[in-house]
Amino acid sequence: MKLPLFDLAPQAQRTWLAERLSRPAPASARNLSDGYRLPGREGEPTPAAVLVPFVNRPDGLAVLFTERSADLPDHAGQISFPGGRVEPGDIDIDAAALREAAEEIGLAPDRVSVLGRLANYETVTGYRVTPVVGWLEPPFSVRADPIEVADIFEVPLAFLLDPANQQRHFRMLGEIRRDYFAIPYRERYIWGATAAMLMILDRTLRGEHA
Repeated sequence: MKLPLFDLAPQAQRTWLAERLSRPAPASARNLSDGYRLPGREGEPTPAAVLVPFVNRPDGLAVLFTERSADLPDHAGQISFPGGRVEPGDIDIDAAALREAAEEIGLAPDRVSVLGRLANYETVTGYRVTPVVGWLEPPFSVRADPIEVADIFEVPLAFLLDPANQQRHFRMLGEIRRDYFAIPYRERYIWGATAAMLMILDRTLRGEHA
């Protein structure tokens, strides 16, 4: 089913997105975490936030991603959204996501208009992540933090929300089967937590309640 979002003018798209995100998350967009934790990461999850940046490009909305540095202790080398744990100085989840984006990719917080939040996702590394959806109007500047970020790139939103591009894979960890989402794009392999958050976005925008 094609979303009506893609038939709207940019400012109408922004209004449509904010309205959809203001609704309670449909059942299909909740509890997508697989419940698996890496050994030593059990216990109460750590609150975290990521920014899901929608970029208003002339040829259509795009989503900005990062490729994490290969030397990071968690999710090294994976495709991610800018984000991290909520710090005591953050006034709320939105502020945490904007601060992390400023630290990781040099994105000025005042360039981002927050549209809303998605349902939480719990990672295998023990974080309860709240995705914060933001709207970006070009021009804006980004600069990768050399320690945390290897690359910054964009993917068309229409590609990410096309069911034909959304895959479900699994891998065995010993006798444990782990199922996960994946959305390959050109030479990039978006999978795991980031792909699951994109599925939360997809189901939220479609309003699927199954």
